[in-house]
Amino acid sequence: MEENQTMVTEFILLGICLGQRIHVVLFGIFSLFYAFTLLGNGAILALSCLDPRLHTPMYFFLSHLAIVDIAYACNTVPRMLLNLLDPALPISFRGCMTQTFLFLTFAHTECLLLVMMSYDRYVAICQPLRYSAIMSWRVCITLVVTSWACGSLLALVHLILILRLPFCGPHEVNHFFCEILSVLKLACADTRLNQLCIFAACVFILVGPLCCVLVSYTRILLAILRIQSGEGRRKAFSTCSSHLCVVGLFFGSAIVMYMAPQSRHPEEQQKILFLFYSFFNPMLNPLIYSLRNAEVRGALQRALYKESHSQLL
Repeated sequence: MEENQTMVTEFILLGICLGQRIHVVLFGIFSLFYAFTLLGNGAILALSCLDPRLHTPMYFFLSHLAIVDIAYACNTVPRMLLNLLDPALPISFRGCMTQTFLFLTFAHTECLLLVMMSYDRYVAICQPLRYSAIMSWRVCITLVVTSWACGSLLALVHLILILRLPFCGPHEVNHFFCEILSVLKLACADTRLNQLCIFAACVFILVGPLCCVLVSYTRILLAILRIQSGEGRRKAFSTCSSHLCVVGLFFGSAIVMYMAPQSRHPEEQQKILFLFYSFFNPMLNPLIYSLRNAEVRGALQRALYKESHSQLL
């Protein structure tokens, strides 16, 4: 039986099948969104590095979140744009596995970074006098390195479990990128171990961090309500509400995709959810932070003022 199997060396990403004219329109719209994603996150990353007033733990974590969002977009969007113009364009098996690994790495890392950011806000609001001692640069660097390392190791586990499977056809991935669940459907073997590993990872990387975030923000909310100053209460609410928007967008769409019963979500609906999860989230994150955060807006204004002033001179 195995001798008659032809191993798959490349895949076809089916993407969103809506007709050539609509594909051209979507290509233009998604290209514009892609540019906004790179510019928005690039601006936050540049401001966090160049503006001395943003050299704080909060913006250190935010800069790494921007790096993750840029990497998200660069990993999935260019290939999706190519497939909109040429749906028959194949992706190699190695390229597909690399895309799956990178997507999982960035997804895991973002989950953990959001937890670190919620802990940073908890210490800043609930224990302000001890903030500098608790959130030292050594601690911040350790937390970020741990997030990246755990994200990469968990993704590596998934990749190893996928590579042990034979792929003998069909070779059409019903998605716009090599998403792990869609790839597993093409395996010519039992994938129960992979499914079990995905569920365990969801509990560890989604449910666990989300519970930590909710606990942190519950305590933050109680602390904010005790603040006497109206200005201080408003500033604390503004900072934390922007973070909660990002958390809601990210964890909400991820939990629906990986932990809700699959029978309730047809494949086309899953594609739309993943489009939001892996494409629109990276674009919306810098908008949420820049529009709702006075410090980021101030840093951007100072940067623009310096640029215009230098041109006048």
